[in-house]
Amino acid sequence: MLDDLALKFERASSAYAGENGITRDADWFLLKLQEEMGELTQAWNRVSGRGRPKGRSGEDMARDLEDEAADVLGHILLFAHRNDIDLAAAIKRKWLFSLDEAL
Repeated sequence: MLDDLALKFERASSAYAGENGITRDADWFLLKLQEEMGELTQAWNRVSGRGRPKGRSGEDMARDLEDEAADVLGHILLFAHRNDIDLAAAIKRKWLFSLDEAL
């Protein structure tokens, strides 16, 4: 399941990088994840009243939070895929449940 999802993110990311002349080297995957975490934090700060709304409505800020959370998920999957990390095995080892059982 995670592998299939990671491949979908990989296709989308690869196409985006190609269209925009971005080189996705080994560092890019971690740096991009960090960038997206910053954007998620910024969105959270706005939603929670700790940051300036910058003219965004509550609905817009909630959507921004959702979008940034999706970006973080995508980039953690891209990072794992790029580095041959078996997230399903790690989840079973660290969280003590199988993804097969969870779904």
